[in-house]
Amino acid sequence: MRTIFTQISLLFLLFIGFQSHAQNINWVSWEEAVELSKTDAQPKKLFIDVYTDWCGWCKKMDKDTFQNPEVAAYMQDNFYMVKLDGEGKDPIEYQGKTFKFIASGRRGYHELAAALLQGKLSYPTVVFLDENLNMLSPVPGYQKAKPFLQIAKYFGDNIYKDKDWETYAGK
Repeated sequence: MRTIFTQISLLFLLFIGFQSHAQNINWVSWEEAVELSKTDAQPKKLFIDVYTDWCGWCKKMDKDTFQNPEVAAYMQDNFYMVKLDGEGKDPIEYQGKTFKFIASGRRGYHELAAALLQGKLSYPTVVFLDENLNMLSPVPGYQKAKPFLQIAKYFGDNIYKDKDWETYAGK
């Protein structure tokens, strides 16, 4: 009996240890990110995670990719991190335009998500914007931590200014 209790205790401590390695990302709203980009002395680029509540791959990417300590640390240092519900109902003001929810089919979509995803509503899709909020690139689909970090560094370290993606990725 005592050995079973000891084994269960060790498993519990091991589980707690794995949980402590997970990183908490400081996600901000679109409005907060835009304001930070205007007011920070050294503004960062924007990273937008466009997701939906029903998207299983979005949840997997949250857990496996964004909680990776190396990914989380790099992203926090180099980007304002925004989560944008592709089917969110709240209007968003940006550059004098109000982006709204559009009812369509069973669910509908948010106009800002459609604009960022260039009309290709696919989830998850992440979007990188430069410090002036200009589109760098949307990146559709689930990404594991290592390939995601390679993509993030391509934009975050300004490699995109000197090399095309194929050269950088070694393709």
